[in-house]
Amino acid sequence: MNVNQQAHMTSPYRQPQPALQGYAQPGYGGPPTQYAPYNGPNPGYQQGPTPAGYSPYSSLPCKTFPATLASDLSSNSSSPLDLGPVRPPPNSGPPPVSASQGYSQYTQGDVQNGPPTMSSQPHRPPVSQSYLPGSQPAYHQQYGAPHTSMQQMTNQMSGMQVSAPPPAVSGYGAFGQMSRPQPGYGGSYPGPQNYGAQPPPPAAPPQKRLDPDSIPSPQVSALPAVQKTRHRIDPDAIPSPIQVIEDDQANRSSEPFATGVRGQAPPLVTTNFQVKDQGNASPSYIRCTAYNFPCTSDMAKQSQVPLAAVIKPLATLPLDEAPPYIVDHGETGPIRCNRCKAYMCPFMQFIEGGRRFQCGFCSCVTEVPPHYFQHLDHTGKRVDCYDRPELSMGTCEFTATVDYCKNNKIPQPPAFIFLIDVSYNAVKSGLVDLICAEMKTLLDYLPRESSEADSCIRVGFVTYNKVLHFYNVKSSLAQPQMMVVSDVADMFVPLLDGFLVNVNESRAVINSLLDQIPEMFADTRETETVFAPVIQAGLEALKAADCAGKLFIFHSSLPIAEAPGKLKNREDKKLVGTDKEKTLFQPQTSFFGNLAKECVAQGCCVDLFLFPNQYVDVATLGVVPSQTGGSVYKYTYFQVPSDGDRFLNDLRRDVQKQVGFDAVMRVRTSTGIRATDFFGDFYMSNTTDVELAGLDCDKAVTVEFRHDDKLSEESGALMQCAVLYTSCSGQRRLRVHNLSVNCCTQLADLYRNCDTDTLINFFAKYAYRSILNSPTKTVRDTLINQSAQILSCYRKNCASPSSAGQLILPECMKLLPVYLNCVLKSDILQPGADISLDDRAYLRQLVTSMDVAESHVFFYPRLLPLQKLDVEGDSLPTAVRASEERLSKGGLYLLENGLHLFLWVGANVQQELLQSVFNTPSFGQIDPSMTNLPVLDNPYSRRLRAIIESFRAERPRYMKLMVVKQDDKLELIFKHFLVEDKSASGGASYVDFLCHMHKEIRQLLS
Repeated sequence: MNVNQQAHMTSPYRQPQPALQGYAQPGYGGPPTQYAPYNGPNPGYQQGPTPAGYSPYSSLPCKTFPATLASDLSSNSSSPLDLGPVRPPPNSGPPPVSASQGYSQYTQGDVQNGPPTMSSQPHRPPVSQSYLPGSQPAYHQQYGAPHTSMQQMTNQMSGMQVSAPPPAVSGYGAFGQMSRPQPGYGGSYPGPQNYGAQPPPPAAPPQKRLDPDSIPSPQVSALPAVQKTRHRIDPDAIPSPIQVIEDDQANRSSEPFATGVRGQAPPLVTTNFQVKDQGNASPSYIRCTAYNFPCTSDMAKQSQVPLAAVIKPLATLPLDEAPPYIVDHGETGPIRCNRCKAYMCPFMQFIEGGRRFQCGFCSCVTEVPPHYFQHLDHTGKRVDCYDRPELSMGTCEFTATVDYCKNNKIPQPPAFIFLIDVSYNAVKSGLVDLICAEMKTLLDYLPRESSEADSCIRVGFVTYNKVLHFYNVKSSLAQPQMMVVSDVADMFVPLLDGFLVNVNESRAVINSLLDQIPEMFADTRETETVFAPVIQAGLEALKAADCAGKLFIFHSSLPIAEAPGKLKNREDKKLVGTDKEKTLFQPQTSFFGNLAKECVAQGCCVDLFLFPNQYVDVATLGVVPSQTGGSVYKYTYFQVPSDGDRFLNDLRRDVQKQVGFDAVMRVRTSTGIRATDFFGDFYMSNTTDVELAGLDCDKAVTVEFRHDDKLSEESGALMQCAVLYTSCSGQRRLRVHNLSVNCCTQLADLYRNCDTDTLINFFAKYAYRSILNSPTKTVRDTLINQSAQILSCYRKNCASPSSAGQLILPECMKLLPVYLNCVLKSDILQPGADISLDDRAYLRQLVTSMDVAESHVFFYPRLLPLQKLDVEGDSLPTAVRASEERLSKGGLYLLENGLHLFLWVGANVQQELLQSVFNTPSFGQIDPSMTNLPVLDNPYSRRLRAIIESFRAERPRYMKLMVVKQDDKLELIFKHFLVEDKSASGGASYVDFLCHMHKEIRQLLS
């Protein structure tokens, strides 16, 4: 595969992301023998006098600030995170030489990485011992004088109780001492590999390395302006995503998560755990940024923690959990509150012997209908409480009556219409052949209810270039009939009977049509296409059939033919980074917004499969899919051999997945808060109803809440998400999710019950919407500022007094800086020179409807070392942090981010390993263009292929495998996903960003 063919790969791949299931991090040996593990102060021990001006933890200068970083890691204390002296964030000086410089023609700027990071959270040495940092690579940088040292105090967080205390050892000690030997590596870590880079200057002898804070600092003016040797922060001493993920998996995966307790924060999205629904919806359906809401709006403003929920109404549950029960109340329909119309749920309180109930949301009292009456037990609960899912479960589904249907009419089963581009590009690439061949088997797998033998969904077919061709595939015909509509300015459907048909009845005619389409257009010379009339055609067909449905559009080029919605090429890289950049993310014309509104009214959802070889204006073409609850799939420079698998797998999943049509979602809340803002792929005609022409099992909607009154600690805060939709069999259904969270008057309680992964999901969606109206730099600054305010409020109000030079992070937010940095340097907010505007628009839209698990791995990818693969068991190797320093030349690594899958092969991998995986003993003979591993009959090959398949099964989109050989051209694409390192587009490394955040926090505190 030559580089030119690969050019397109740089684009969609370039996004930082999250980590996943089953992580622990290979460590590098145990603690240095001269220090015993720290177990807190010994009550019988008298500490000797401390030398004047000496701090037991070396301070961390950040730019010119002495500082140490700390994370609140135990239930009652903020343990200092000791980084040793810090290197400042990058300045204008030349960056160190890195391997990537050899590829200056492929990248802008150089990648600079920190030292290898260790997963385990190291112990700190006993306070009484003086500790000289071990030798670290020296780092040259100009810097101002450190401020005079401040005696560091131990930080006691007064009376803080953490609901789920972290593991016993969780302080970050000096220079990454370790709590225990780690799995995965036999001995101590040999140090970072220098891939062709200049070796670092030799480290100074340890005995001359003094603690900078033990020396009185001269005034800045007294220092000569020369370069001084600077110590680097040890990345192992700062919070590790892998360690946090591993600890949560170890502590919270064994017991089922019972949802009966109000305000209980669930395990992380990366943890495998079973849920027992006991009255609150499963975290698979709803995750909140905080599970303890502030009681007042003033407190919420002070903390700046956004109060939001990410809701995935039709989420697919794990196999060991039961799907929601379907409750049928007959012709009367679901029981509801008279005033706020909330649905019957566990939050309703029955009174007066069961004859009436008080609404948990608005406190209104409503009569219980006679047929629903039941006596109460001695606790005030109905005696049939546990026999009725709506009274005992956080999630249930009601069958809706005719009153809940459009125009008070029971809906028809939905239809699927396939609209295939048959212009020159689509035919020449082999796409039309591929679609028609796949369609013959795919139509057997249309969605159906579990009780049905066959799907009720009807199908129709259209092909198009500059004109549209409709096909009559009525079962009574011997051959399909084509009807051409060339008047694209006033679109209509030329036939009613025979266009939408039942697959089984018309099977022979459909197969005949699918055989004929590739032949009919094999010699086409038509290069121009239309687009808006194609959507109008599908919409008109659904209107004529009086049903909802989905359009599957396969499209290849910018629609420049004369027709409504005609577009021009407006790609202009010169606007990137200017105030006009936002126009590139806005649609060219309002035509598609109006068309989307018509589609939503009919329940017409649009899924768009794009196969571009150049700019197609995704920002405009994606308007209708995004506002109708549809999806956009993009295959740049599509070639059947390399991209066919990915496209067919995406198409199969898209056609088969659970989907609801003509959906309306409303979020109700208890008095004191209300839903004020919504993010996702939908349309809103008012301020409360989220309208979705289609809602599938992968789509999430993020909802932000604000106070409109005070909340009380006793009653907490309640939310109910109700989704009314038409099932694939044409049944009208109501799915209801309920969740209760605690409320608090103390900021410490808020900071103890936050979910960083959900916060990042919210911040990313908020930022990606903001770039439609603001310059990207403004958006980045806003994110940094809000996060700094969140952390400074914690430092000021919750952490006990300590040296201003310490960075103290709340335990559940200690990964906020690393994940936020991934969002800030993502391709949307800080693009590299080689990413196209279309790719940025595509990724922006993709993130908008992601759930928390997807956004997590998208921003912080999962990187697995494969050298020590357990070929017998099911366990995955412990992941490593996403940094180049973690890669060993003798290793094999698998990286995934939900969209892309890389297998990185080190130059020194053992021959037996190469033979087991690639069927060749030579590194040079590995074919980098392969997209699937050879099927070999050995345990290692079987296990590795099983892992790749399991990764693909976990994600909504099929990930194409790319094999990346060390020092190969493709390595630059791979390095883009090593998100802890400095990025080619100028994004900071994790270490540098942490220092920058610390500086921001200190400025806010001073």
